[in-house]
Amino acid sequence: MAVVTACSIPIPGGGEPPRLYVLTPKSTFPKDLPKAEWQILIEPPIAAAGLSTARIPLQDSPIELRYFTRANWTDFAPKMVQTLIVESFENSGKIVGIGREQIGLRADFVMKTELREFQAEYDERLPQDVTTTMSGGSTPPYVRVRINVKLVQMPRREIVASKNFERKVRAETNSMEAIIGAFDASLGKVLKAIVVWTLKKGEEYKPQRLRKKAN
Repeated sequence: MAVVTACSIPIPGGGEPPRLYVLTPKSTFPKDLPKAEWQILIEPPIAAAGLSTARIPLQDSPIELRYFTRANWTDFAPKMVQTLIVESFENSGKIVGIGREQIGLRADFVMKTELREFQAEYDERLPQDVTTTMSGGSTPPYVRVRINVKLVQMPRREIVASKNFERKVRAETNSMEAIIGAFDASLGKVLKAIVVWTLKKGEEYKPQRLRKKAN
C-alpha cells in the first residue's frame, strides 16, 4: 500500500509512472581472506509469502506487512538476493567455483539461506486510508535485513555451520530513493558478512582431498 493520506502523512513510492529498483552486490572485502579451492552452490533463499514478491515491503505494525505503491524490485526478492550473493562472492576475488544450483556445478558445499527480514520499518503507525500522492514530513524508516545461512557439506548433506546475519540502516530522508539506498546499505553489510564468514568456514570444513593437497 503506500503513500499519503488526506492529512498528508507521507509514505514514499507514489506517483506515475511505476518505478523499478535494483540493489547492488558487495565489492569491497578484507584482503586477508582465505582463497578457496573448494566449490559452492548458492540455492535461492526461501522466504515467507509476504517477502517472496517483487513488491517492496514496509512495516508500521508488528502484525501487519504493507507495500509501497508503484515501486517494485526488478525481480522477486529471493531471486534478486541469490544473484547478489553470487556476485558478491565473485567480487571478493577469493573463489572461482561458485554458482547457482541449475548450472550443474559439482559442489563441495551448498549454501541454504532464508530471507527472514527485508522491509522498511516506520517508528509511527501510518494511516490505513492511503492515497497515491506523497509529501515530506514523517520520520524516515529503518530498513532491516536478516538472512539465516546454513553451510551444507556435500556429499553427506550435513549442516556444518549456521548463522543469522542482520543489519538495520536508517534512511536519510523519507523519499523512495533514500529508502532504496538504505536497503542497499543494509543488504550490503549482510552480504559482506556472509561472504567473509563462508570463506572462513569453508576453509575449516574443506574436503580432505584439498587438505592433502595443501600439505
